Amino acid sequence: MEKQKREWNDKEKKGAKNKRYERRNNQMPEEPREWNENQLEGRNAILEVLRSGRDIEKIFVVKGNVEGTIRRIIAMAAEKGVVMQEVSRQKLDEMSQTKNHQGVIALVSAHDYVEVEDILTVAREKGEDPFVLLLDGITDPHNLGAILRTAECAGVHGVIIPKRRSVGLNATVGKTSAGAIEYMPVARVTNIVQTMEYLKKEGLWIACADMKGLDHFDTNMKGPLGLVIGSEGDGVSRLVRENCDFTAAIPMYGKISSLNASVAAGLLMYEVVRQRRFGKV
Repeated sequence: MEKQKREWNDKEKKGAKNKRYERRNNQMPEEPREWNENQLEGRNAILEVLRSGRDIEKIFVVKGNVEGTIRRIIAMAAEKGVVMQEVSRQKLDEMSQTKNHQGVIALVSAHDYVEVEDILTVAREKGEDPFVLLLDGITDPHNLGAILRTAECAGVHGVIIPKRRSVGLNATVGKTSAGAIEYMPVARVTNIVQTMEYLKKEGLWIACADMKGLDHFDTNMKGPLGLVIGSEGDGVSRLVRENCDFTAAIPMYGKISSLNASVAAGLLMYEVVRQRRFGKV
């Protein structure tokens, strides 16, 4: 990692010397990208991180015939359930920080994930009814970071996200969470619906944030609870919504009919806090 970072800094310095050429073309020089500590490049580096057991968000591999080390990377990643995506070599070139990606780039997590069972254990150790947040397809890292920050402040015991169709614990999420990523347990699961069924067996009721539901002020959200928040654009998916025990809606009195996902999550989390700590439904 340090070697890659030094190479990056050398390239940035060389780039600064080329400003005269850019001015000749009447173009402003591009702002240098910030070095992403969570992006690994090159076959050996990615093989090592796979062997280490560190959580990996996604691996990008060059599209087409793959041989040798890349074939081993693909096999190991598949065995560990890591999300993989085939992309063109041009795309890898654009993503690359070292300009020596060797046909493969990995995004590793900014923080380790936990198991769903670990989240329930946290609640039991505190002697509290479990309060779990399930995020169905949040793809904006700023939204996820903001949700983690609010969840930590509201006393949520843990957050569950899906492996696919969701942003993971990347550097932007960590920065936006203002440190909450260090304290808020996050589990990443293959199937949200199956996870909901497991939580029900553990005694939790599953509430779905849905604009067509009962006003959340009139919804009983005391006791062991899993609160489902949908994606920024589409809300909670149909299958997930159908497997919830009840819905909770945020009343809307303006001309805009929806809220930002992190804002909606914050309002509902603090309604749970109000009901649990400060009064009745």
